Amino acid sequence: MSSDLWRFAEGFYQRPEVEQACLTLQGLGSDVCLLLCAAWLGRRGVAYNPDHAEKMRLLARPWQHGVVTALRQVRMDWRAAANNDSELALLREQVKRLEVEAERIQLQRLAALMAGWPDGAEETLTAWLQGMAPVLNETGRDALEQLRIAALYR
Repeated sequence: MSSDLWRFAEGFYQRPEVEQACLTLQGLGSDVCLLLCAAWLGRRGVAYNPDHAEKMRLLARPWQHGVVTALRQVRMDWRAAANNDSELALLREQVKRLEVEAERIQLQRLAALMAGWPDGAEETLTAWLQGMAPVLNETGRDALEQLRIAALYR
């Protein structure tokens, strides 16, 4: 994988406004890995291409639903019980690490797909972010705007 994408994703997600925006958009049906890729592509100036966006979605969907979301659901299901069970809390942390590793693998696969896409275009960030998010309500649009603003600043 392009280590640039992974480093970008790790650093970008650590920003408080980005994490909350991503969680909001995830709750509305967006794939956070695709949003992180969209921000990365937009920052690099890769021109938005609906065919490329669709290829990204098709590549990401089976892994996101079959692996990442499944791990996240187990982790979330164990949240309350882990508060009173130290062994389950440890297992829950292991599942969380697996979830992050699954997201890293998804980003690795997406980076391989995106290799060689030309950069240098202008005004691509908004197009990529909008292209990777489902139709959004006002809360979702606000969260997407938070991601756009955060991506503009290094």
